[in-house]
Amino acid sequence: MLSDTPTNLDNVSERRRVREAFKEIQHQIDHCLMKIPYEGLKIEESIEVNSRGLEIFSKSWLPGGNSATPKALVFYCHGYGETCTFVFEGVARKLALSGYGVFALDYPGFGLSQGLHGYIPSLDLLTSDVAEHFSKVRDKPEHRGLRSYLFGQSLGGAVALKVHLKQPNDWDGAILVAPMVKFAENMVPNWILLKILIGVAHLFPKLKIVPHQNFVKMAFRDPKKRDLAAYNVIAYKDTARLWTALECLRTTQELERCLHKVALPLLILHGEADVVTDPSVSKALYEKASCQDKKLRLYGDAYHSLLEGETDEVISTVVGDIISWLDHRHAVEFSKP
Repeated sequence: MLSDTPTNLDNVSERRRVREAFKEIQHQIDHCLMKIPYEGLKIEESIEVNSRGLEIFSKSWLPGGNSATPKALVFYCHGYGETCTFVFEGVARKLALSGYGVFALDYPGFGLSQGLHGYIPSLDLLTSDVAEHFSKVRDKPEHRGLRSYLFGQSLGGAVALKVHLKQPNDWDGAILVAPMVKFAENMVPNWILLKILIGVAHLFPKLKIVPHQNFVKMAFRDPKKRDLAAYNVIAYKDTARLWTALECLRTTQELERCLHKVALPLLILHGEADVVTDPSVSKALYEKASCQDKKLRLYGDAYHSLLEGETDEVISTVVGDIISWLDHRHAVEFSKP
Protein backbone atom coordinates (compact mmCIF):
# COMPACT_ATOMS: atom_id res chain seq x y z
CA MET A 1 0.00 0.00 0.00
CA LEU A 2 2.95 2.36 0.56
CA SER A 3 3.61 2.16 -3.16
CA ASP A 4 0.31 4.00 -3.66
CA THR A 5 1.60 7.14 -1.91
CA PRO A 6 1.67 10.10 -4.35
CA THR A 7 5.16 11.38 -5.14
CA ASN A 8 4.07 15.03 -5.47
CA LEU A 9 3.07 16.41 -2.08
CA ASP A 10 3.89 20.04 -2.85
CA ASN A 11 0.35 21.15 -2.05
CA VAL A 12 -0.95 20.90 1.52
CA SER A 13 -4.34 19.59 0.39
CA GLU A 14 -2.64 16.50 -1.04
CA ARG A 15 -0.58 16.01 2.13
CA ARG A 16 -3.72 16.20 4.26
CA ARG A 17 -5.51 13.69 2.02
CA VAL A 18 -2.61 11.24 2.19
CA ARG A 19 -2.26 11.59 5.94
CA GLU A 20 -5.95 10.85 6.42
CA ALA A 21 -5.68 7.74 4.25
CA PHE A 22 -2.66 6.39 6.17
CA LYS A 23 -3.47 7.57 9.70
CA GLU A 24 -4.77 4.26 11.04
CA ILE A 25 -1.95 2.31 9.36
CA GLN A 26 0.63 4.59 10.99
CA HIS A 27 -0.88 4.01 14.43
CA GLN A 28 -0.43 0.26 13.99
CA ILE A 29 3.24 0.16 12.98
CA ASP A 30 5.63 -1.91 15.08
CA HIS A 31 7.51 0.97 16.74
CA CYS A 32 7.87 1.12 20.51
CA LEU A 33 6.66 4.73 20.69
CA MET A 34 3.54 4.04 18.64
CA LYS A 35 2.55 1.36 21.16
CA ILE A 36 2.31 3.85 24.04
CA PRO A 37 -1.36 4.00 25.09
CA TYR A 38 -3.39 7.18 24.89
CA GLU A 39 -6.62 6.23 26.62
CA GLY A 40 -7.72 8.95 29.03
CA LEU A 41 -5.67 11.68 27.38
CA LYS A 42 -7.24 14.73 25.81
CA ILE A 43 -5.86 14.92 22.26
CA GLU A 44 -6.88 17.68 19.85
CA GLU A 45 -5.92 18.73 16.32
CA SER A 46 -6.66 22.09 14.73
CA ILE A 47 -5.88 24.27 11.73
CA GLU A 48 -5.75 28.02 12.27
CA VAL A 49 -4.75 30.95 10.07
CA ASN A 50 -1.82 32.88 11.54
CA SER A 51 -0.92 36.57 11.22
CA ARG A 52 0.81 35.91 7.88
CA GLY A 53 -2.36 34.35 6.47
CA LEU A 54 -0.96 30.79 6.54
CA GLU A 55 -2.97 27.76 7.63
CA ILE A 56 -1.00 26.20 10.50
CA PHE A 57 -1.73 22.67 11.73
CA SER A 58 -1.23 22.03 15.42
CA LYS A 59 -1.83 19.23 17.89
CA SER A 60 -2.00 18.95 21.67
CA TRP A 61 -1.89 16.13 24.21
CA LEU A 62 -3.18 16.84 27.73
CA PRO A 63 -3.29 14.55 30.77
CA GLY A 64 -6.41 13.25 32.45
CA GLY A 65 -9.11 14.73 30.25
CA ASN A 66 -10.68 18.12 30.87
CA SER A 67 -10.28 18.39 34.63
CA ALA A 68 -6.56 17.73 35.14
CA THR A 69 -4.09 20.61 35.40
CA PRO A 70 -0.72 19.78 33.78
CA LYS A 71 2.46 19.94 35.83
CA ALA A 72 3.93 22.14 33.10
CA LEU A 73 3.64 22.81 29.36
CA VAL A 74 6.04 21.39 26.75
CA PHE A 75 6.23 22.96 23.27
CA TYR A 76 7.72 20.78 20.53
CA CYS A 77 9.63 21.94 17.44
CA HIS A 78 10.05 19.13 14.88
CA GLY A 79 13.02 18.28 12.69
CA TYR A 80 13.65 19.03 9.02
CA GLY A 81 11.17 17.36 6.69
CA GLU A 82 9.14 16.04 9.63
CA THR A 83 5.67 16.46 11.09
CA CYS A 84 4.29 16.30 14.62
CA THR A 85 1.86 13.52 13.63
CA PHE A 86 4.15 10.51 13.31
CA VAL A 87 6.51 8.93 15.89
CA PHE A 88 6.51 12.06 18.05
CA GLU A 89 2.92 11.10 18.88
CA GLY A 90 4.35 8.42 21.18
CA VAL A 91 6.71 10.82 22.93
CA ALA A 92 3.83 13.26 23.44
CA ARG A 93 1.61 10.52 24.88
CA LYS A 94 4.36 9.46 27.28
CA LEU A 95 4.84 13.04 28.45
CA ALA A 96 1.09 13.56 28.84
CA LEU A 97 0.74 10.31 30.79
CA SER A 98 3.51 11.68 33.05
CA GLY A 99 1.41 14.79 33.72
CA TYR A 100 2.65 17.30 31.13
CA GLY A 101 0.68 19.22 28.54
CA VAL A 102 2.32 18.90 25.12
CA PHE A 103 1.79 21.24 22.17
CA ALA A 104 3.25 21.00 18.68
CA LEU A 105 2.74 22.40 15.21
CA ASP A 106 3.88 21.68 11.68
CA TYR A 107 6.03 24.44 10.20
CA PRO A 108 4.79 26.24 7.07
CA GLY A 109 5.65 23.99 4.12
CA PHE A 110 5.87 20.84 6.22
CA GLY A 111 3.41 18.21 7.36
CA LEU A 112 -0.17 19.45 7.40
CA SER A 113 0.56 23.19 7.36
CA GLN A 114 0.16 25.37 4.29
CA GLY A 115 3.15 26.10 2.08
CA LEU A 116 5.28 24.57 -0.65
CA HIS A 117 6.54 21.23 0.64
CA GLY A 118 10.08 21.42 2.01
CA TYR A 119 10.53 25.12 1.28
CA ILE A 120 11.84 27.51 3.96
CA PRO A 121 12.18 31.01 2.49
CA SER A 122 13.27 32.37 5.88
CA LEU A 123 14.04 30.60 9.14
CA ASP A 124 13.56 33.94 10.91
CA LEU A 125 9.96 34.09 9.64
CA LEU A 126 9.45 30.42 10.51
CA THR A 127 10.67 31.15 14.04
CA SER A 128 8.21 34.03 14.29
CA ASP A 129 5.38 31.72 13.19
CA VAL A 130 6.35 29.20 15.87
CA ALA A 131 6.71 31.84 18.59
CA GLU A 132 3.35 33.36 17.65
CA HIS A 133 1.53 30.04 17.90
CA PHE A 134 3.17 29.01 21.16
CA SER A 135 2.47 32.41 22.72
CA LYS A 136 -1.23 32.06 21.92
CA VAL A 137 -1.29 28.70 23.70
CA ARG A 138 0.62 29.97 26.72
CA ASP A 139 -1.65 33.02 27.03
CA LYS A 140 -4.82 30.98 27.41
CA PRO A 141 -6.37 31.56 30.87
CA GLU A 142 -6.12 27.89 31.83
CA HIS A 143 -2.36 27.88 31.10
CA ARG A 144 -1.30 31.05 32.88
CA GLY A 145 1.10 30.44 35.72
CA LEU A 146 2.29 27.08 34.38
CA ARG A 147 5.97 26.62 33.60
CA SER A 148 6.74 26.39 29.87
CA TYR A 149 9.52 24.40 28.21
CA LEU A 150 10.75 24.33 24.63
CA PHE A 151 11.54 20.92 23.14
CA GLY A 152 13.42 20.87 19.85
CA GLN A 153 14.83 18.03 17.78
CA SER A 154 17.48 18.50 15.07
CA LEU A 155 16.29 21.53 13.02
CA GLY A 156 13.74 21.95 15.79
CA GLY A 157 16.62 22.43 18.22
CA ALA A 158 17.76 25.42 16.17
CA VAL A 159 14.19 26.73 16.02
CA ALA A 160 13.78 26.32 19.79
CA LEU A 161 17.01 28.24 20.42
CA LYS A 162 15.92 30.99 18.04
CA VAL A 163 12.54 31.22 19.82
CA HIS A 164 14.39 31.55 23.14
CA LEU A 165 16.69 34.27 21.76
CA LYS A 166 13.62 36.06 20.38
CA GLN A 167 11.77 35.72 23.71
CA PRO A 168 14.63 35.51 26.25
CA ASN A 169 12.48 35.94 29.37
CA ASP A 170 9.47 33.84 28.37
CA TRP A 171 10.70 30.26 28.85
CA ASP A 172 11.58 28.12 31.85
CA GLY A 173 13.91 25.72 30.04
CA ALA A 174 14.66 23.84 26.83
CA ILE A 175 15.14 20.21 25.88
CA LEU A 176 17.37 19.88 22.81
CA VAL A 177 17.74 16.54 21.03
CA ALA A 178 20.65 16.44 18.53
CA PRO A 179 20.17 20.19 17.92
CA MET A 180 21.08 21.60 14.52
CA VAL A 181 23.68 24.06 15.77
CA LYS A 182 26.29 22.84 13.32
CA PHE A 183 26.24 20.29 10.52
CA ALA A 184 28.77 17.47 10.48
CA GLU A 185 31.49 18.18 7.90
CA ASN A 186 30.26 15.48 5.52
CA MET A 187 26.87 17.26 5.25
CA VAL A 188 28.29 20.54 3.90
CA PRO A 189 29.39 20.90 0.22
CA ASN A 190 32.95 22.02 -0.44
CA TRP A 191 33.40 25.79 -0.69
CA ILE A 192 33.52 25.87 -4.50
CA LEU A 193 30.24 23.97 -4.85
CA LEU A 194 28.73 26.04 -2.06
CA LYS A 195 29.53 29.30 -3.90
CA ILE A 196 27.91 27.90 -7.04
CA LEU A 197 24.82 26.82 -5.11
CA ILE A 198 24.47 30.25 -3.50
CA GLY A 199 24.57 31.90 -6.90
CA VAL A 200 21.99 29.55 -8.39
CA ALA A 201 19.77 29.88 -5.28
CA HIS A 202 19.18 33.58 -5.93
CA LEU A 203 17.79 32.68 -9.36
CA PHE A 204 16.00 29.42 -8.52
CA PRO A 205 15.42 29.27 -4.75
CA LYS A 206 12.91 26.41 -4.88
CA LEU A 207 15.06 24.18 -7.08
CA LYS A 208 15.81 20.68 -5.75
CA ILE A 209 19.46 20.11 -6.59
CA VAL A 210 21.34 20.13 -3.28
CA PRO A 211 23.52 16.98 -3.12
CA HIS A 212 22.35 14.66 -0.37
CA GLN A 213 22.90 11.19 1.02
CA ASN A 214 20.48 8.59 2.34
CA PHE A 215 19.32 10.46 5.43
CA VAL A 216 17.44 7.57 7.03
CA LYS A 217 20.47 5.29 6.75
CA MET A 218 22.68 8.01 8.24
CA ALA A 219 20.27 8.95 11.04
CA PHE A 220 18.66 5.61 12.05
CA ARG A 221 20.89 3.01 13.69
CA ASP A 222 18.24 0.28 14.04
CA PRO A 223 17.67 -1.36 10.60
CA LYS A 224 14.11 -2.30 11.50
CA LYS A 225 13.24 1.30 12.26
CA ARG A 226 14.79 2.43 8.97
CA ASP A 227 12.12 0.38 7.22
CA LEU A 228 9.38 1.89 9.40
CA ALA A 229 10.41 5.41 8.38
CA ALA A 230 8.68 4.77 5.05
CA TYR A 231 5.34 4.97 6.88
CA ASN A 232 5.93 8.65 7.56
CA VAL A 233 4.13 9.29 4.31
CA ILE A 234 3.95 13.10 4.45
CA ALA A 235 7.55 13.68 5.47
CA TYR A 236 9.66 15.63 2.99
CA LYS A 237 12.09 13.03 1.63
CA ASP A 238 13.17 14.63 -1.65
CA THR A 239 16.37 16.47 -2.48
CA ALA A 240 16.59 19.65 -0.43
CA ARG A 241 15.43 22.87 -2.05
CA LEU A 242 18.29 25.30 -2.59
CA TRP A 243 17.13 28.18 -0.44
CA THR A 244 16.00 25.84 2.33
CA ALA A 245 19.47 24.29 2.53
CA LEU A 246 21.16 27.69 2.59
CA GLU A 247 18.79 28.97 5.29
CA CYS A 248 19.64 25.97 7.44
CA LEU A 249 23.37 26.51 6.92
CA ARG A 250 23.07 30.25 7.62
CA THR A 251 21.16 29.52 10.81
CA THR A 252 23.79 27.12 12.13
CA GLN A 253 26.46 29.75 11.50
CA GLU A 254 24.34 32.35 13.29
CA LEU A 255 23.71 30.12 16.29
CA GLU A 256 27.38 29.13 16.61
CA ARG A 257 28.10 32.83 17.22
CA CYS A 258 25.33 33.14 19.81
CA LEU A 259 25.90 30.15 22.10
CA HIS A 260 26.93 32.44 24.97
CA LYS A 261 23.55 34.20 24.77
CA VAL A 262 21.61 31.03 25.62
CA ALA A 263 20.46 31.78 29.15
CA LEU A 264 17.71 29.31 30.05
CA PRO A 265 18.00 25.92 31.82
CA LEU A 266 19.07 23.27 29.33
CA LEU A 267 18.86 19.54 28.80
CA ILE A 268 20.98 18.62 25.77
CA LEU A 269 20.87 15.05 24.41
CA HIS A 270 23.05 13.85 21.54
CA GLY A 271 24.24 10.60 20.00
CA GLU A 272 28.03 10.37 19.95
CA ALA A 273 27.94 8.66 16.53
CA ASP A 274 25.75 11.38 14.95
CA VAL A 275 27.03 12.20 11.44
CA VAL A 276 24.23 14.67 10.63
CA THR A 277 24.55 17.34 13.34
CA ASP A 278 27.88 17.63 15.09
CA PRO A 279 27.80 16.45 18.74
CA SER A 280 30.90 18.55 19.46
CA VAL A 281 28.76 21.68 19.12
CA SER A 282 26.30 20.34 21.68
CA LYS A 283 29.32 20.11 23.96
CA ALA A 284 30.24 23.69 23.04
CA LEU A 285 26.67 24.83 23.73
CA TYR A 286 26.83 23.17 27.12
CA GLU A 287 30.12 24.90 27.92
CA LYS A 288 29.29 28.37 26.53
CA ALA A 289 25.62 28.77 27.50
CA SER A 290 25.41 31.45 30.18
CA CYS A 291 22.92 29.52 32.34
CA GLN A 292 24.17 27.58 35.36
CA ASP A 293 21.36 25.01 35.27
CA LYS A 294 22.37 22.81 32.34
CA LYS A 295 22.89 19.15 31.63
CA LEU A 296 24.51 17.33 28.71
CA ARG A 297 23.66 13.68 28.08
CA LEU A 298 25.66 11.83 25.42
CA TYR A 299 24.69 8.35 24.19
CA GLY A 300 27.57 6.20 23.00
CA ASP A 301 27.18 4.68 19.49
CA ALA A 302 23.79 6.39 19.03
CA TYR A 303 22.99 8.07 15.71
CA HIS A 304 21.11 11.30 14.95
CA SER A 305 17.51 10.17 15.38
CA LEU A 306 17.55 9.38 19.10
CA LEU A 307 13.75 9.25 19.38
CA GLU A 308 12.95 7.39 16.15
CA GLY A 309 15.83 5.31 14.91
CA GLU A 310 17.58 3.79 17.91
CA THR A 311 16.92 0.48 19.64
CA ASP A 312 13.89 0.31 21.92
CA GLU A 313 16.23 0.39 24.93
CA VAL A 314 17.97 3.60 23.86
CA ILE A 315 14.68 5.30 22.96
CA SER A 316 13.24 4.35 26.34
CA THR A 317 16.34 5.73 28.07
CA VAL A 318 16.20 9.04 26.15
CA VAL A 319 12.48 9.55 26.86
CA GLY A 320 13.08 8.59 30.50
CA ASP A 321 15.91 11.13 30.78
CA ILE A 322 13.61 13.85 29.44
CA ILE A 323 10.82 13.03 31.88
CA SER A 324 13.26 12.77 34.81
CA TRP A 325 14.64 16.23 34.00
CA LEU A 326 11.13 17.71 33.82
CA ASP A 327 10.04 15.90 37.00
CA HIS A 328 13.10 17.17 38.88
CA ARG A 329 12.38 20.75 37.88
CA HIS A 330 8.71 20.32 38.84
CA ALA A 331 9.65 18.87 42.22
CA VAL A 332 12.04 21.77 42.92
CA GLU A 333 9.40 24.31 41.94
CA PHE A 334 6.67 22.54 43.93
CA SER A 335 8.86 22.46 47.05
CA LYS A 336 9.38 26.23 47.07
CA PRO A 337 7.58 27.99 49.95
